[in-house]
Amino acid sequence: MTMTNQQFLSEMDRLENLLFSFALRLTRNYEDAQDLMQETKLRAYKHRDKFATGTNFKSWTSTIMRNTYINRYRKMKNRRHVNEPVEDMLYAAENRGSITNGGEAKMNMEELQSKLRQINEIYSVPFLMFYRGYEYSEISGYLNIPIGTVKSRIFLARKKLKALIGERPMAV
Repeated sequence: MTMTNQQFLSEMDRLENLLFSFALRLTRNYEDAQDLMQETKLRAYKHRDKFATGTNFKSWTSTIMRNTYINRYRKMKNRRHVNEPVEDMLYAAENRGSITNGGEAKMNMEELQSKLRQINEIYSVPFLMFYRGYEYSEISGYLNIPIGTVKSRIFLARKKLKALIGERPMAV
């Protein structure tokens, strides 16, 4: 049985202060808490037919609020934000990107490839396959060796490369 509009409004009025303090604790900002409160009310009203009569309305709306906050947080986290104001809007509108200098990375890759040629192929092949994104099981199937051997060879390849490069693990 769905809540009537009057029942819904009555319950929301009764819990408004409590829900707002919860929103304030989540957002730590007055305006954001108001936005979260409004969005929670909207979602609760929109889905009031899913509320089971006889259950706790406070818990139901609090869960809606928490999930709304989490979803909004995840969206904001995934978006890129520009924190500094752009003085010259024409420059920003031109959409020019800086050109990166790949020389250092190329030199590092050439050095790594020369070091890989110095270690035995039974170690370098699984290491390179793993580096290129293959999973242990795929490497195992391609090279026709057990997964444990694949892991061991990748570990030993790393160890040999570190020794050739001259890096020593830092003591903790």
